Amino acid sequence: MNPMSSVKRACICALCIALCYVLPTAFHALALGAALSPMHIPVLLCGMLCGGWYGLFCGLAGPVLSCALSGMPSPAQLISMVPELCVYGLVSGLILQYLRTGRAMLDRYAALLAAMLLGRIAGGVASALVYLGAGQGYSVAIWAGSYLAGTLPGAVVQLILLPALALVLEKAGAVPPRYPKETNTQHG
Repeated sequence: MNPMSSVKRACICALCIALCYVLPTAFHALALGAALSPMHIPVLLCGMLCGGWYGLFCGLAGPVLSCALSGMPSPAQLISMVPELCVYGLVSGLILQYLRTGRAMLDRYAALLAAMLLGRIAGGVASALVYLGAGQGYSVAIWAGSYLAGTLPGAVVQLILLPALALVLEKAGAVPPRYPKETNTQHG
């Protein structure tokens, strides 16, 4: 299968941006939004499927669109959420672009773990700048509580769901396989 066209990537990116509005709305209606970080799912998926730059754009446009349509996240939350999500999309896509272990699931987990860690650091730095700029305290303990312990259920869901979803989309032919099987061109 040929690599995805830019039109197909843009369509998948647009779908992921829409999911940045739909998933949090649904999860918050079930009182699961804060614990499961539903907006992270489409941003990470966009980066994994479409590449880092599309993932970065999804990480920017998704929360801004959701804020404009639903008020979630609040404008104040966007200040730390946008850098976090932009890094998720960018890093997940870039790592999958350059990491080639020969094992698709290993590549996906490496990309997810790196993106999730670096995104949480970016969100923490943005939060620290906001808190310190307002004359309030911020510490590593606050960051760890907010970005590690507080998001652990969502991280587990993302690590289970996203590699499996990428595999299902490959098997269905919706996206090209990570490692296409070489066809045997020798004639007997």
